[in-house]
Amino acid sequence: MSTTNNAGLEQNGLIAVRRSTHSPIFTLVGALILVVLLTAAPWIVPAEIATTLMNFFILVIMATMWNLLAGYAGMISIGQQAFVGLGAYATLYFALKGVNPFVTIPLSALACAVIAVPVTYLVFRLRGGYFSIATWVIADTAMLIIGTIAMLGGGTGRLMPGLQNLSPSETAHYSYLATWIVALVVVVGTYYLLRSRLGLVLASIRDNEVAARSAGANVRSARRIVFVVAAAGCGAAGAVLAISQPFIQPTNEFNMQWAAEMLFVSMIGGLGTIEGPIIGSIIFFVLQQTLQQQGVWYLIIFGTFAVAIALWQPRGLWGAFRDRFHTELLPVGHWVREIKAE
Repeated sequence: MSTTNNAGLEQNGLIAVRRSTHSPIFTLVGALILVVLLTAAPWIVPAEIATTLMNFFILVIMATMWNLLAGYAGMISIGQQAFVGLGAYATLYFALKGVNPFVTIPLSALACAVIAVPVTYLVFRLRGGYFSIATWVIADTAMLIIGTIAMLGGGTGRLMPGLQNLSPSETAHYSYLATWIVALVVVVGTYYLLRSRLGLVLASIRDNEVAARSAGANVRSARRIVFVVAAAGCGAAGAVLAISQPFIQPTNEFNMQWAAEMLFVSMIGGLGTIEGPIIGSIIFFVLQQTLQQQGVWYLIIFGTFAVAIALWQPRGLWGAFRDRFHTELLPVGHWVREIKAE
């Protein structure tokens, strides 16, 4: 008979099933301390570090959404910059209509989610490389369409209104807090999504799509939900990007570089893990700050590092660490352990 004790341990004979191999109290306390420190960062660290942290949060948002698509739903998109750009321009549009730019962030995310719904009916007809190329084409098409709208600045761009009444320090502090809050919501929201029934379906799709379909999982519906969620997250990233870099241009907001960075940090950190994009983003910024003065060698070292990870640690650095030490900071699955008989 299966029993459950107060520690959440389910026992059935000599098998124990836990969410984590360590007490969640330590993770919770550490997370609370980190949240307090990062919230107070604009007032306790130099402005340059706060700016770097803000850019780091934007990359974490994008990479977490890309990892949700590729690492859990098996959709390799190279066109997520479409929703980054659309989120930025939705923020610009609402701001031109008189809405406070900071208030537009959830509105921009919602607008991208709405746009993503009909997009799924187009791209879901394709698989594999065809799906990836289609997302890229959609991103370029969106950039070209936005570039023809004179109200939004056309191809030359436009300055974000609504920020001129704030002092430079106020703008920097509010932009940082908005970016940090969006990053926190995205990571925590992804964590709870993956612990839900939908997360169980995604895990089964990731492990074996054919088996998931055979077991009755609605794969197409799950993928559509994930695609829409990822679009909303990237839209929010685009919104805070537009506020932090208030001159909006199509070539900047729809830059292919965003897709490359999402892919890079997710791959080196670990696909199919929540921690992977965060670890990958940390490594990316450390390398960037260390090597950016090296000219072309900067890109060569980045590429070499990515190839080495792909060849020798295909599960990423965090994936390798987790498999070696059986440790997860944000567990969304279960660990099965053998109980020694007394």
